[in-house]
This record gives sequence, structure tokens and C-alpha cells, in this order.
Amino acid sequence: MRANVAGHIPEYSERIGNFIHLGGLRYVAMLVVVMAIGAVQVFDALQARDQLQATREELQQWQEGLADAQANLALSQQMLSEAEETPPPTGRHPYIVISLYDRRLWYKKEGNTLMTTRVATGSGKRLIKEGGSSTWKFDTPRGRLSVVSKEENPLWVPPDWFYVEQARKKHLGLMHLQHGQTIPLGDGSAVKVAGADVVRVYPDGHTRVLRATEEHHIILNGRILVPPMETNQRRFDKVLGTHRLNLGHGYGLHGTNQPDSVGRAVSHGCVRLHNEDIAKLYQMVPIGTPVYLY
Repeated sequence: MRANVAGHIPEYSERIGNFIHLGGLRYVAMLVVVMAIGAVQVFDALQARDQLQATREELQQWQEGLADAQANLALSQQMLSEAEETPPPTGRHPYIVISLYDRRLWYKKEGNTLMTTRVATGSGKRLIKEGGSSTWKFDTPRGRLSVVSKEENPLWVPPDWFYVEQARKKHLGLMHLQHGQTIPLGDGSAVKVAGADVVRVYPDGHTRVLRATEEHHIILNGRILVPPMETNQRRFDKVLGTHRLNLGHGYGLHGTNQPDSVGRAVSHGCVRLHNEDIAKLYQMVPIGTPVYLY
């Protein structure tokens, strides 16, 4: 007796056969192709998004680098303008000549050399700034400047590049502190500015004034602290020797606590002299004296 067709349930193999007979493999192949195309499109979209983000970041870095270059150009143009307004040396007035190649200074008047000595000049090295969009270059400027002011026992106020340089050498991060800001530390204490000092405030309420190491920095939680400019933690004596002749734009002639560096291209842009030489020059050179660097 034949089984009722309406109640017949196909076996698994029979269903597979029917699926294949009705073009199922073609459907599966089309589905695989569609899924593959979709995957490729998704991959392309993700890749395009990443490329767009990279392009945006490159554009931002280029814009920041352009702004830095424009600032440097403006400074160079200002220095050139000031140099053009300075009259050339005459026999009656003294002037300073510095050879960056020979790393030597001459103080002259009326054709006579009143003093000559070795100096240290800019290293010419570059340091990448935070964010990597631009760099500092440690060159001694060429051209004609003048002595705009004089200082005895000058204090050194480290520029931002000092902290970046130290952090790179020690493989540490940076902690920037601003006036009015309190930065919590891991042990429940915090660091802030109190008056002219950077202090550490402990959970029990007592405070301690932070002191820099002999390397002129403070390390907290594995990061080098960058204090505000006006604080005592960003002022150091004896680094610049006993005297300084300021040339403007952050450059100057000064002494050093590293006498062995004199005669080499190792500074961050200023001209270093032995302390006894800068002390002598300080007494001889009046404000307004032209300085020629070549």
C-alpha cells in the first residue's frame, strides 16, 4: 500500500537533492558572492575612513608646522630689520665680533683687539616638540645684534624645550602645572602652586615645598613636572655663570657651570664664555654695543 503523499516527510538527503535540483547551489554561490562583495565594501570603507583620518592628522600637523615656520620667519624679519637700523662699526665705537665657525669672540675698537677668547655656540641639533608637529633648532643666530641689557648673577629660567629634552632622555612623560590648578597624585596627595612655590599637599593637610634635583627638574608619578614660569621651581642660579649680556630674542652672552663646553658647538643657541671672561667683558662692554655673528 502506497504511503499518503500529503503526509510524506522527505528524508534529509532527499531535501538536499531537491535543493540542488531547484538551483540551490547557484543561490548559495550568489549569496557567497554578495557577502564577499559586502565584506570588500566594508573593508574599503574602513580603509577609506582610516586614510581620511590620517590625511586630516597630516593636514593638522602641516598647518601647525606652517604656523611655527611663519613665527620663525617673523622673528627673523624682525631681527633683520633691527640689524639694518644699527649703524656699522666706526673707529670711535667698540663692537663685538663672533665667529661661529672658529667659536671665538673678539672685542674691538679703533682697529685694535681689546679682548679675544674662545666661546661655545649653538649645537644645530633639532628637538621634536610635543605632538610632533614642529621642532626646535638650537642654532646661534647669524647677523647683527646689540647688547640690550646686562645682568650680574643671572637666573636661568628653563624654556619648555628643557623639560621635553629631559623627558625624552629619561623616557618619562610630562606634567604641566598651571596657576590655580591642582593635580592629584596616586597616594592621595596633590600638587599645586602656593605663592611663588610649587607645593605638595598631603591628605592630612600639611604641605611641602618641592625642590628640584641637581638636574633642575622634579619627577612625580613617573613624569617630569613643568612648573609655571613665575615659580621658584623654574628659576636656577649659577647655570649661566656670573654675568650675562642680553642680545634680545632670548639670546645672550653668558658664563657657564660647564667650563669644558667652551670651544665647542654644544649650546642651545646662546654664546657661552668662561666665567672669568664674561666677567671681564661685562665690565668693558656698554649697553648698545653692536654684536656681529657670522
